[in-house]
Order: sequence, then C-alpha cells, then structure tokens
Amino acid sequence: MAPRPLVVNHTSAIAGAEMILLDAVAPWRNASAFLFEDGPLNTALAARGLDVITSRHGRGLAQVKRDRSLLRAAPLAGKLAAIVLELARLARRHDLVYANSQKAFVLAALATPLARRPLVWHLHDILDATHFAAAQRRLQITLANTFATAVIVPSQAAADAFVASGGKARLVTVVPNGVPAKLDPHPKAVLRAALNLPAGPLVGVFSRLAPWKGQHIVIEALTRLEGVHAVIAGDALFGEDSYAARLRALVADRGLSERVTFLGHRSDVQHLMQAVDIVIHPSVDPEPFGRTLVEAMLAETPVIATDAGAAPDILANGAAGTLVPPADADALADAIRGVLAAPDDLTPQLAFAATRAHTHYGVARMQERIAAVIDEVFSGAAPPQVRTEVST
Repeated sequence: MAPRPLVVNHTSAIAGAEMILLDAVAPWRNASAFLFEDGPLNTALAARGLDVITSRHGRGLAQVKRDRSLLRAAPLAGKLAAIVLELARLARRHDLVYANSQKAFVLAALATPLARRPLVWHLHDILDATHFAAAQRRLQITLANTFATAVIVPSQAAADAFVASGGKARLVTVVPNGVPAKLDPHPKAVLRAALNLPAGPLVGVFSRLAPWKGQHIVIEALTRLEGVHAVIAGDALFGEDSYAARLRALVADRGLSERVTFLGHRSDVQHLMQAVDIVIHPSVDPEPFGRTLVEAMLAETPVIATDAGAAPDILANGAAGTLVPPADADALADAIRGVLAAPDDLTPQLAFAATRAHTHYGVARMQERIAAVIDEVFSGAAPPQVRTEVST
C-alpha cells in the first residue's frame, strides 16, 4: 500500500518552493496538506486532489524572518505551540510528514515525536550566514539531526551547505528540481509585438523582487550599455516591498525609465523568455537551485548567471550558459555585450543547454526520486547516503 503523506507548508503564497511542491505532489492520490494560512496554494493543492487543512492559529507567522533573531518569535510562542498540537493530531492520521519550508520543518520536528511519525524535510535553501541567522541555523540543524529521517535538497551546493553547518551527511539526498517543458515556440518578433515589448536588444530578469536576487546589479549594468532594454518580471512576495520601491527609484535616478520595464507577476514567463535576447540570473548570494535557468535553457534563450550556488552545476560550468562573478555590474555588462555581439555563435551552446534541461531537470525524474525517498522512509529503510542526480 502506498504511504499517506501529510504535506506541511507555512505560506499560502506560491513562490519557487511552492511551485516545486505542486509538481512533486501531482501523482500523490492519498495525501493531505496542512498550511498555516489560507490563499492561492490551498486552492492549487486542492486542485491536485489533496485534502487541504488550514491551521486555526497560523496567521501572523510571517513576522518571523529567517534572517532575524529567534527572540522575535517569543511573542508568538503560544500560537506556535497550538500549531504543533494541531499538526501532531493530523500527523497521527498519516504515515509520514513532508515539510516543505523552514518554518514548517521546525514545527513538524516538534510535532512528529508526539505523533510518532517519520519526518522528511524538503530543504529548498542554502543554510549559510547570507540567508539565515546563526541561531536559526543551529536550531534547524539540531532538529534535522535529531528528528528528520531524510532531507531532500535540490543541488550539491545545498547538500554541501547543510553538511558544512553540522548536518548529518547520511540524511541527505540530492534531487534536482523538475521544470515543466511547456513550450509553444513563436518567432521573437511576433512574441514581442504580442507582449508589447520594445524592439532592439532586450534582456529579461525573472524572479521575485528581493535584494539577494540581484535585480539592482542588472540596473547598474545597463548604465554601461547604450541602447539595451530590460524587462523585470516578478513581485515582492515576502515583505520586500521596500526593495521593490528602491529598484524603481534606482531606475529613475540612473535615467533608465525609458529602458527598464517592471512587469510584475506574470503567468506567461515562457513566452517572455522566448521573446528576450538574454535571460539574466543575477543573484548576489548562492542559490540552492535556479528554476529560471532551466526554463531559459528549455526556451533556447542565452543565459547569463552568477557563478555561485547551483548555477555552475545547472549550466555545466559554463557549457550551457555564461557565468559571471556575483554582484559585479562591470562583468555582467561585458557578458551582455559579448552575447549580443555574436548571437549565431551560441547555436551549439543553446542546443546543448536544451538537451541538458530535458535530460537532467524533468518533472517526472524529480517525482520518481522524491517518491523513492518517501518509500524508503515509509518502509523503515536506513536513510540513504548523500546522493546526487546531476552530472556535469
């Protein structure tokens, strides 16, 4: 009999980790989901056949930021305890708990011993000082080493960071994120006209607006590139509205208002990626994965990414795209200039990138690997040694 997982996620907003979750659970026919708040993710999970339960006590947990002191969570102690008890009661009706976010994992780690159920943590982040306060890292590692049966990470970079922070290597399995290949090819000129995009050299950035995502570096690079336009797609999702405002002010201050367009959240990212000349992935801190990179590879659009985190693995150390140092506007401008100068020279690279995206980062492959981890946990098998599904 197939195991019955209880999926736990703290937010109902749909960002990168939640997009992966929606693909991962698509084949699960007997799973439930426990979310701390109501919103779009609840609806999307229900549409995939999951029984969705919303916590009665979860509102307000967004106040606890992952890069802040744990002391800020003290006023919420009563609410957190109530959620742990809610979760423990639900877990008893399931075979295992699958935590899809840091806050979900921390509370699930406290609840699963009460429910006597195994715990799988899908860790979508790099546990280092650039993303998490020291106390939070220590707490997460201690809980993982004590209560987690398995930890799934999307890249070797994320696995290395987990172990470097003190996590047990035997808990970790590397399962690269799967990215749907939903392409509807159209000529670039037709797409630009349909999407009301400017003519001429055009670069695109596709991610939520956040300081570590590096959109400001792209804006600075444009000051060194005459006649190049940019579209920036994405919203500030997790209290990062001040950064979004700062980006718009930076564009105005640099005299780029005619060359930079903020598109907000878009549901047509694949078409936008096909319409631009270059997709830029400008994160200033290491990323645990890079869904945007794979989507651009599938679209056969040239990619420029910072040489950190999972990007070198995804881009095969530069064979599938161009790598530049993080937070270096001059290097980024030079890379953009080089790609725009000789687009025909990139034809072999683009073909290699598309093939790599299909073979290494398919959704079915991710689903199979996650299902295998869950089956191992359910059957009581010993946790696997660190394994990777990516080869360069």
